[in-house]
Amino acid sequence: MYRSHVLVCGGTGCTSANSPAIIEALEAQIAEKGLTDEVKVVQTGCHGLCALGPIMIVYPEGCFYSEVKVEDVPEIVEEHLLKGRIVKRLLYDDTIHQDVVKSIESTDFYKKQKRVALRNCGVINPEDIDEYIAYDGYQALAKCLTEYTPEQVIQVIKDSGLRGRGGGGFPTGRKWELAAMNKADQKYVVCNADEGDPGAFMDRSVLEGDPHCIVEAMAICGYAVGATEGYIYVRAEYPIAVNRLEIAIQQAKEYGLLGKNIFDSGFDFDLHIRLGAGAFVCGEETALMTSIEGNRGEPRPRPPYPAVKGLFGKPTTENNVETFANVPQIILKGADWFASMGTERSKGTKVFALGGKIKNTGLVEIPMGTTLREIVEEIGGGIPNGKKFKAAQTGGPSGGCIPASLMDTEIDYDNLTAIGCMMGSGGLIVMDEDNCMVDIAKFFLEFTVDESCGKCSPCRIGTKRLYDLLCKITDGKGTLEDLDTIEELCISIISCLVMNNEGTHECFKRRDVISIVVDNMRVYNKREELQRSCCIVLAFLSKYQDVVDYLAIMNISGMLLSCVTEFNEADNVRYFAQCVSNISVNEVCCQQLIQDDVVRVLLQFLSLIHISEPTRHLRIS
Repeated sequence: MYRSHVLVCGGTGCTSANSPAIIEALEAQIAEKGLTDEVKVVQTGCHGLCALGPIMIVYPEGCFYSEVKVEDVPEIVEEHLLKGRIVKRLLYDDTIHQDVVKSIESTDFYKKQKRVALRNCGVINPEDIDEYIAYDGYQALAKCLTEYTPEQVIQVIKDSGLRGRGGGGFPTGRKWELAAMNKADQKYVVCNADEGDPGAFMDRSVLEGDPHCIVEAMAICGYAVGATEGYIYVRAEYPIAVNRLEIAIQQAKEYGLLGKNIFDSGFDFDLHIRLGAGAFVCGEETALMTSIEGNRGEPRPRPPYPAVKGLFGKPTTENNVETFANVPQIILKGADWFASMGTERSKGTKVFALGGKIKNTGLVEIPMGTTLREIVEEIGGGIPNGKKFKAAQTGGPSGGCIPASLMDTEIDYDNLTAIGCMMGSGGLIVMDEDNCMVDIAKFFLEFTVDESCGKCSPCRIGTKRLYDLLCKITDGKGTLEDLDTIEELCISIISCLVMNNEGTHECFKRRDVISIVVDNMRVYNKREELQRSCCIVLAFLSKYQDVVDYLAIMNISGMLLSCVTEFNEADNVRYFAQCVSNISVNEVCCQQLIQDDVVRVLLQFLSLIHISEPTRHLRIS
């Protein structure tokens, strides 16, 4: 027995911040002080609060040391582990209250979280099967094989209300049931670990922190649907995850938890790993299966759906990492336990990768129904530098943006769909008042242009044309007509989706990649940046009739009047300068404006201001 356990994050984020060297230094210092038999160092997965890595937690005290450096190790060993004195300067600020060290569960970042999929991440050594077993590992598999029929397992999953966490939200139990209904000499289970959305790292963290959970869940699924073989499709850019998966699979085989006659039940199940090259399109299930088969990753028509004809032409059940991570706990604790969390139609919890303009970047797992405001302002710690929240982008390139006016929206599948967004796999990128929505749309569109598989022209050509139009706008050369063209092109791409004879979309990508463009135009009004440039003209100069008349001629005065009150005086000055520098007017109008001495003085004053806004506005010509 050890008197102290030192848990050091070994996830990708902390590893990149030199946590392996911290572990090495710890072990050396502990040995030097003669504490090897008293203190154990454990490399864990991600603790979630990535903004403060490398993270070290010392038990039994529960001291949360943040941003630890190699040079801090001797002090920690000498003071804390040897003399019992907590090194307060390294403690996470939120764990200190009136010189008393609080538990991490009581901090703002953790107290509203409910960890189900992430329950073992940051707690156990992911490379040690014995630690996983000590935390009820493989008990769910044993329960299924010794107490339940396959039909009963499926019913438990159906009753729990678990829906796919990969983005679509299809009921998991129903998916399993469809595969089980189809008789075949061979069936497959596939885990989609091809996490391609920018800013998403949920699945990677589960694989790095709790790989045995996925192995166990896939075996349970195999038993339920009648499959004897499974594949984990994971991108090669996740070397830590791949290594730990390989270790987990090998250990499970050595313990008889994979292979022939598991738990003497007569059930056989084996697992394989396939590495993806990082193509975004392979996140789509049929493209993923095509890639596993050794072919170029391109989507294929549906129906037939994978439950009927999937991998190698056999019935296949495919779920993503987070979906599988919930399964063992549902089996052990029951469907009612899981269904007690969340909302009426969205049960359980959801993991989000919280990034962007937010204080506490990292990984969070919250009950469905938690509001965006709670995630951003409480768990996330708010927007840095006193900036205002502008929007949160969910669902990656396939998703949409939630504006500040909808911050009190409860996050679940139906609510996000109702406001024009989607859950997606769980990336949540926060933007502040300085972010330009045109630039955001351009960023995601550039990503989808690069990631197009090239099979179909609406995607291959249409998205490139959209991107070119956004580049034109951000270069200050856009016109109002370009906005109409963008809208028309988005509609055309949707209407020209390649469809099979049954009228079913062959690929999700062409529909979704333009959604971020449509969403920004819908939520923020396609003329938002023009409004922001021009509204201050009315705020400062509305008493000058010639200016108002000019704006009326341009058919934008009513639009501008509606947004005058949205900006404070500092914003007005800044955006008026943008207006002056970016809006081109004809010579007659220029003469009319300059005739007024007040306008001339204001223009001269604004010409001295240095503008650093990222937004470039449309020209009126």
